[in-house]
Amino acid sequence: MVRTALPRLGGVQIEAIAVVLAGYLVGSIDFGVIIPRLRGVDIYAKGSGNPGASNVLRSMGRRMAALVVLGDISKGVVAAMAGDLLVGDAAGFAAGFAAMLGHCFPIWHRFHGGKGVATAGGMTLWMEPWAGLIFVGAWALIVALSKRASIASMVAAIALVPILAALGHGGWTLVWAGAAGVLIMARHYSNIRRLLRGSEHRIEEAA
Repeated sequence: MVRTALPRLGGVQIEAIAVVLAGYLVGSIDFGVIIPRLRGVDIYAKGSGNPGASNVLRSMGRRMAALVVLGDISKGVVAAMAGDLLVGDAAGFAAGFAAMLGHCFPIWHRFHGGKGVATAGGMTLWMEPWAGLIFVGAWALIVALSKRASIASMVAAIALVPILAALGHGGWTLVWAGAAGVLIMARHYSNIRRLLRGSEHRIEEAA
């Protein structure tokens, strides 16, 4: 398919800017807030107050947490798919990263969001399915062994760029993937402090 040349803004194709902005808005749809609210629960007032799947798991159980995870993954898939199909590979990663930013700092929810891990997984599943499967599989295995989602998330974030590089990616795709990893690590700052103190939360069994 031949794409029509679009105007450029400062050397950047307007279509690329549009998919990145759309990715941020899609990412701002916070299922960790919406799904509990549909059940009459304010997740900000429960547990750690973080609108992420781990807090939903502790507060509302496995089924609600699974719905949140699926919703968060879908945001990364949709954003990356739009960028990839409409513009190209690097734009797919850029739009996926924008969805992560939206998830972490959602405009619809007072910029108080989650940590972006599931959305990063969705981005990676679309852009490089093998890397996405490794990302998700490693996360699940480390959670099962350590009982701490934060450790799994940070290991997956650190491994993302090397995995993509090993599968042949380079250039701007690795820049955006690296930014995704840095964002995940930054969002886990409080978890790192708790791990160093030996007081990090464990994923508890939930009904």
